[in-house]
Amino acid sequence: MILRPRQKKMVERSLGALHQHDNTLAVAPTGSGKTVMLSSVTGKILEEPDAKACILAHRDELTAQNREKFGRVNPSILTSVFNAKEKSWDGRATFAMVQTLSREANLKRMPRFDLLVIDEAHHVAADSYRRVIDRVRDNNPDAKVYGVTATPQRGDGLALREVFDNVADQITLGELIGAGHLVKPRTFVIDVGAQEQLNNVHRRAADFDMDEVAAVMNRRPINEAVVHHWRKHAEDRKTIVFCSTIAHAAAVCDTFLDFGINAVLIHGELPAADRRECLAAYERGDAQVVVNVAVLTEGYDYTPTACIVLLRPSSYKSTLIQMVGRGLRTVDPNEHPGVVKSDCIVLDFGTATLMHGSLEQDVDLGGKLEDDADGSDSAAPVKFCPECDAEVPIACRECPLCGFAFERKPDTANLVDFVMTEIDLLGRSNFRWVDLFGADDALMAAGFSAWAGVFFLKGRWYAVGSGKPPRLLAVGERMVCLAAADDWLNDHETADGAHKSRGWLNQPPTPRQLGFLPSECRADFGMTRYEASCRLSFEFNKHSIRAVVIAAGYREMAAA
Repeated sequence: MILRPRQKKMVERSLGALHQHDNTLAVAPTGSGKTVMLSSVTGKILEEPDAKACILAHRDELTAQNREKFGRVNPSILTSVFNAKEKSWDGRATFAMVQTLSREANLKRMPRFDLLVIDEAHHVAADSYRRVIDRVRDNNPDAKVYGVTATPQRGDGLALREVFDNVADQITLGELIGAGHLVKPRTFVIDVGAQEQLNNVHRRAADFDMDEVAAVMNRRPINEAVVHHWRKHAEDRKTIVFCSTIAHAAAVCDTFLDFGINAVLIHGELPAADRRECLAAYERGDAQVVVNVAVLTEGYDYTPTACIVLLRPSSYKSTLIQMVGRGLRTVDPNEHPGVVKSDCIVLDFGTATLMHGSLEQDVDLGGKLEDDADGSDSAAPVKFCPECDAEVPIACRECPLCGFAFERKPDTANLVDFVMTEIDLLGRSNFRWVDLFGADDALMAAGFSAWAGVFFLKGRWYAVGSGKPPRLLAVGERMVCLAAADDWLNDHETADGAHKSRGWLNQPPTPRQLGFLPSECRADFGMTRYEASCRLSFEFNKHSIRAVVIAAGYREMAAA
């Protein structure tokens, strides 16, 4: 597999920061492929023949996912696992559970590491992480520490600052949304007569006083208004609701039920088996709404979720991004046949969006990103945070280490008429995309062993990837389908297979290619060898492509 150009940029910047500072933090949201990037960074460090690395996580499923993805990025590097069931240091890259490794007996037997990678690095404030970090540095004062997180824990920024003194790079939600790797959020801020009171709620050490929030929000007229507005904007959507307290969440859940809407309640005091059953009911369709209190903020991704309801403020934008992020994942049509998701509706009944700014504003209205993907010097322009003195990318609007908000230039754009700027994914792709018929309704790209295409039919875009039979990759918006098709090629090709700039691609078609092409194509004297290859991939597979697309359309109608 090969990395997206933006992923390559983050890897280069992370390596540069590690060599300069011996530590760095990279911020990469859901959908960015952070596991691929941390695997690539680790692989580059392990190019030194005697080097060893440890990749630390706090959940078994993360350890397994990280190891599997690492093996795809670095197939020649031996790996091992250190957790409650298996304790091996045999690999040059060891995937360890922090709860197991942080025990003193295990730390004493830990070998010398050249690199410690911390997934979900906002957890480094915990004592278990600090014990591991300190022991790694005691064993090797030159060891490098690399942290990756989607949302830095800005409520306790000083703890982060004790481990990391710089941020190598930050991929924004806006980049991922503009490139089609996440769906667009559509935010509605709705005042149900509570905003003025919410503005007077006290802040505590890590967040607002949620008991005070509940006293403002947990009233029957407000709860009924929430259901009314939800019905108006999103009644056909799978929905996650975020509340302030358990009593507040229970009252909101009861209100949904009173209006005949199937809803389930999840909170931290609910037994684990009951939580799993509630989520299973939500995922199998027995419930349309799941109401929660600080349980689904992180790590839960049921991709058909297409509405987020915010009934609580958040002191830190990272918390807002975590909550909204639960609804931004694109849908795999093979996992959820007939489900088409083109955006996520965010209903904010509080002050979170007004306080932190709409997530849509994270996209530069001019369409220019700090990553120009032009292959030039990969070093990110930096600035220093006046609050904690950390070195951070110049594009950061908040310091990922301490949460300091940099002064922002006022937006002159009318947000009512805001239109998300699409990133030129075709220009940024590792592959050269071909408009098959000159109508921008059928695009294909190909490597040595795989091809992918996007096709427009009856008002809908479809992405299809090579296989026997071809595989449906995505249904919906053009950019989402392009992103899925491009990722299919990245996953199934090597850098040699991309061959985007190879000179032979521009040569005339071979006689053998011309022999297989339809007669009307042979009259196109400007056709290149690569364009002929893509057109042949389509010709050889057009019947099966058509069957995949038509079947997807039938599944969509059946689901509706």
